[in-house]
Amino acid sequence: MSKAGTIRLGDLRVDRLGFGAMQLPGPGVWGPPATPPDSPGGAIALLRRVVELGVNFIDTADAYGPDVSEELIARALAPYDGIVVATKAGLTRSGPGVWSPDGRPEHIRSALEGSLRRLRVDHIDLYQFHRPDPAVAFEESLGAFVEAKQAGKIRHIGLSNVTFEQLERALAMTEIVSVQNRYSALDRKSQLVLDACTKRGIAFIPWFPLAAGEATVAGGPLAQIAEAHGATTGQIALAWLLAVSPAMLPIPGTSQIAHLEENVAAADIELSAADLDTLSPAGPSEHLAR
Repeated sequence: MSKAGTIRLGDLRVDRLGFGAMQLPGPGVWGPPATPPDSPGGAIALLRRVVELGVNFIDTADAYGPDVSEELIARALAPYDGIVVATKAGLTRSGPGVWSPDGRPEHIRSALEGSLRRLRVDHIDLYQFHRPDPAVAFEESLGAFVEAKQAGKIRHIGLSNVTFEQLERALAMTEIVSVQNRYSALDRKSQLVLDACTKRGIAFIPWFPLAAGEATVAGGPLAQIAEAHGATTGQIALAWLLAVSPAMLPIPGTSQIAHLEENVAAADIELSAADLDTLSPAGPSEHLAR
């Protein structure tokens, strides 16, 4: 276990620094990876290194590829001894970089069967509603997840890309163990949702935890703190996430083993009170990387 400790997902417990598998497919999160999966630096070796480093929470989705990320995870890691694999449903793909919501219950049910098959499991530990569909009532979509849980096909339900109000509506229907929204030192639009998760003991999984690479821009407070710690700005951005809330479960993703190792090492960085004041959520965020 890293210095970051662990966090609960219902009756499951995982380390507080996970791995996001969105970058395993090819450019635009589409098709097979550019590097052959079975090569020394390919996706199979990367995923096995994830586990060797002690990471036991892996996040993916049927839309990553589509299907590619789930298939690679199964090839590398099934039957997942001690590993929690979370996946999602609710987005469809028609090309590189193209994402379309589909929250119809029939789509959720079909997507679930596909994920069970690709991941080679009889149930999914954490199944997340990838994005609410404006064309489908939120409760109608979520109802498909509740039915699947009652049928034993999923263990826990999570949400992604939701508002505070949608989280409250979901909690009125069922137990929610995680929320995955975009959040980073540079993007705090989901602060209200994070605060609600922290208060309720719901895991908050920030996607794009490095602000799509913007956190690695030279200069600014992140860079100054990184220099003081002998770390990279990306590592400080991850360390800040871990420090800002006990509900935080970052899932930095990469397709490179060296970058993976750098990300995992961020869990051992302890920021000072002065560091946290400098990067305070109450302070301005738009200038942190400038």
